[in-house]
Amino acid sequence: MASARLRGWALCAVTLLNSAFVFISGADFIRFISFRTIYHNITGETTLCQDSTPWAVALQDSSVLGSLLVDLGLLALFIVQHSLLAWSPVKQALQSGLGALNRTAYCFTTALALQIIMRYWQPVTAAPCLWSVRQPPWSIWFPLLCFSLHFLCWAIICSILMIFDYPELLGIKQVYYSCLGLGDPLSHKSPRAQRLLSHLRHPVCLELGVVLWLLPAMSLDRLLLAATLSTYMALAHSLDKQDLAYLCVQLNHKLQLFADTSDHKEE
Repeated sequence: MASARLRGWALCAVTLLNSAFVFISGADFIRFISFRTIYHNITGETTLCQDSTPWAVALQDSSVLGSLLVDLGLLALFIVQHSLLAWSPVKQALQSGLGALNRTAYCFTTALALQIIMRYWQPVTAAPCLWSVRQPPWSIWFPLLCFSLHFLCWAIICSILMIFDYPELLGIKQVYYSCLGLGDPLSHKSPRAQRLLSHLRHPVCLELGVVLWLLPAMSLDRLLLAATLSTYMALAHSLDKQDLAYLCVQLNHKLQLFADTSDHKEE
């Protein structure tokens, strides 16, 4: 009995520490993919690209090609990790070996892959930008507009993750249910919810697409990042009309609950 309780506490500690690591990595990723580039534009920094360099010269520059090769390798690392661990044979093998910590391990390796990308990403500053908004007054207003829309998109993404059972997504619920002997939390969800989660764990493709492409300046390395992740998102998910109908029903249900709560507070 004491050993089982100690094991439960150990599992809880591991998954909570991992959740903190994932949360910190997520915040770092938001800064990296969204606000760093916009900040360069608002502050007037122009080191994102070199517009005076012709494309023919830039694409023959060894430093440009080397940086793109490194960045492509980093993106490949993330895609392989994200896809391999979600592959059914690997997923079943990890489930057999790790048990309730399977989802925790998936989230940890995902966050670790993102940290590696952010740490070793090579900006391409010796090539022109595909576009760059630098003419006043748009040089100030357009970055501010991008900042506002990015903030809105990230708020929507966080809201969707909360609606989609954030503790289960991070692996916290799996450990909690295991300690109570309740089995896999997915087995307690409706068939329609299980069907949706089997097609896509976090349906935030539209918002991420806006974040990836809506920028005041599009450098060559950012183009590689946006194009690669957009293609991966398009190929990875398999949502259909039934999934979208279920999402609409759940969203309306959540909005109705929120409206009812607000009415009660006013009373």
